[in-house]
Amino acid sequence: MAAPMELVLSADSAGQVANCTVWDPLTGSVLLTYRGGNTAGRGLAVLGGQYLLGAQLGKNFINVWELQRKDQLLQKIVCPGPVTCLAVSPNGLYLVAGISESIYLWEVYTGNLLAILNSHYQDVTCLTFTDDSSHILSGAKDSLVLVWSLYSVLQAETSRGPEPRHVWSRHSLPITDLQCGIGGPQARAVTSSLDQTVKLWDISSGDLLLSVLFDVRIMSVTFDPAEYHLFCGGSDGSIFQVDLCASPVQREKTFHSELEKVFRGHRNQVTCLSVSLDGSMLVSGSNDETVCVWDIHSKQCLRTVPHRGPVTNAFIMPAPANMLRADSKPSFPLPRFSKHLQGAEGCEGPDSGGVTLRLGRHQLGSEDTYLQRAAQLHTLLGESEGKNLSGLVEQLRSRTSELEEELNMVRKINKDLFDFSTSIITKQ
Repeated sequence: MAAPMELVLSADSAGQVANCTVWDPLTGSVLLTYRGGNTAGRGLAVLGGQYLLGAQLGKNFINVWELQRKDQLLQKIVCPGPVTCLAVSPNGLYLVAGISESIYLWEVYTGNLLAILNSHYQDVTCLTFTDDSSHILSGAKDSLVLVWSLYSVLQAETSRGPEPRHVWSRHSLPITDLQCGIGGPQARAVTSSLDQTVKLWDISSGDLLLSVLFDVRIMSVTFDPAEYHLFCGGSDGSIFQVDLCASPVQREKTFHSELEKVFRGHRNQVTCLSVSLDGSMLVSGSNDETVCVWDIHSKQCLRTVPHRGPVTNAFIMPAPANMLRADSKPSFPLPRFSKHLQGAEGCEGPDSGGVTLRLGRHQLGSEDTYLQRAAQLHTLLGESEGKNLSGLVEQLRSRTSELEEELNMVRKINKDLFDFSTSIITKQ
């Protein structure tokens, strides 16, 4: 069986020629272009080998193209606010987007908004799924990285909200990138930050495995497929290769640029990194308006592809089987995506757009919804105790509103203080 053909997808902040370009990493020849707008960093994703999604830079919508069609009317997914990053589950069932400090989770086949995760205190900067779609990882400007179990998120009670499985707080400045290795819940994850460190984590236990200190800020990071090496893009344009199997094993180490492996060629910060399936090629995008293809063994730049603006996204991927066939059509249409949570009070009926959460495309259970179970419990309590709980409910609602107002005020104060301190630290 022949090796799968790999393609590079790249986008820049200018969007003058195209929003996204697809090209051959071996020849540099352009194969497809997708026009309309420009895409934010960490905002480009392929959905189920059928659609290309791009978060419009600074706007509250996601551009959608059919992968196989060159000339098409641009579709849009309207969101509650500007999208800072997005990710699609490998099984194609779920879409997550960072909107301010919140994470929105949609079911792709229905367009229903299933959950809003609000455990970050600053804007979300990066999102990814594990390779088995069982966990979501999120990083933000608050220097936190959160690990979410998708099952727990979907089964959480609406009133209380889901809690992250792990909270990684060992970084001291905003998170710039995160990537997940192979192995589902047993995989390792790597994170980078403006604090000049890259950290390797174990998703299963939540333990910190390795911390590497650099002499520049790290803007992007990735594994090779075998997870022997980390590739870290610096703010000075250098790309650093960290060997994960080197001995002696150190939990904390300092990277010495003059002694260790470095790719040099970019003139500005490296914003995105990706490695080919066979581990031989590295693709990097930079604010110097170029995408480079590197031979990892020799550290030589094989090809430089110019862009019209700072590169926001660049990654290498196996080409979907019918991507280059213009007569092909997606196997499913995208629905209209909701901006509001389904099953809210007063919206649980079938005619009002309510939905019972489910984990797969065809798993349509007949179980009662959470609101129906809550109503049954309320009736049983009233019958057994003979008390009218309406007064207590009103008091709880009033108190909840007061607490929400206080929380919003504290979040704003926290954001202002964090932005002020970050601006001072990064200018030094």
